[in-house]
Amino acid sequence: MRRALLIAALAALVTAGLPASDAMAKKGVKVKIQKSEFGKVLMNGGGKALYLFTKDKKGPSKCYDACATAWPPFFTKGKPVAGKGVKGKKLGTTLRDDGRRQVTYGGHPVYFYVDDSPGVILCQDVFEFGGLWLLVNAGGGAVR
Repeated sequence: MRRALLIAALAALVTAGLPASDAMAKKGVKVKIQKSEFGKVLMNGGGKALYLFTKDKKGPSKCYDACATAWPPFFTKGKPVAGKGVKGKKLGTTLRDDGRRQVTYGGHPVYFYVDDSPGVILCQDVFEFGGLWLLVNAGGGAVR
């Protein structure tokens, strides 16, 4: 039954002009909740912390140019994948001005800090580019 459904879905995608190999490649980036010195926070699949920007106010990103250099957006090509502790219904994307999709959680576009590394969080509760940068908790809110 599952195989038949998969075949039918792939056939529909190919009929719509999307090659089956491209359809299978549309799986998005992984997002998980992981323990940190600030409690349990949102991270990418590789263990890098994700932040929200209060200037976004749960809307489209307001972080471009120098801001996006210091705070790179977390991009995805497919639907983001909920990992450990992540509520799948809170995951989404927003379209940026350049047409790329940025991951959202709880309605907030999420970002990395350029100098963070897996397991190292350097910029929690920092005011920069007109707003606060805060880690994201499992519920989709800011860690304060």
